[in-house]
Amino acid sequence: QVHLVESGGGLVQPGGSLRLSCTASGFTFSTYAMAWYRQCPGKERELVASIGSSDTYTSYADSVKGRFTVSRDNAKNTVYLQMTGLKPEDTAVYSCAAISVRRTYWGQGIQVSVSS
Repeated sequence: QVHLVESGGGLVQPGGSLRLSCTASGFTFSTYAMAWYRQCPGKERELVASIGSSDTYTSYADSVKGRFTVSRDNAKNTVYLQMTGLKPEDTAVYSCAAISVRRTYWGQGIQVSVSS
């Protein structure tokens, strides 16, 4: 059974940092590209960052470039999203996704709130 479990979310003040983790099980993690998405109430889901299966390719939304860093540890079946310089507009539910040509698996999502 496939599981993607996010952790590390919470409430942080503007300018602060958080590191999200997403630990996977039930599939061959190292063969999937991984991505982080976020969704704010009333808005469409947004692709935040993605990383290739072998950690040689990363991509970021313009809104987070220079502030967020995506990485993965295939030995731990885990993908990370290091978020720095957080802004109130980063407040959203963040979800990880495992992506292959044939299918996409989703985590349940975790809340990140940026507020003073």
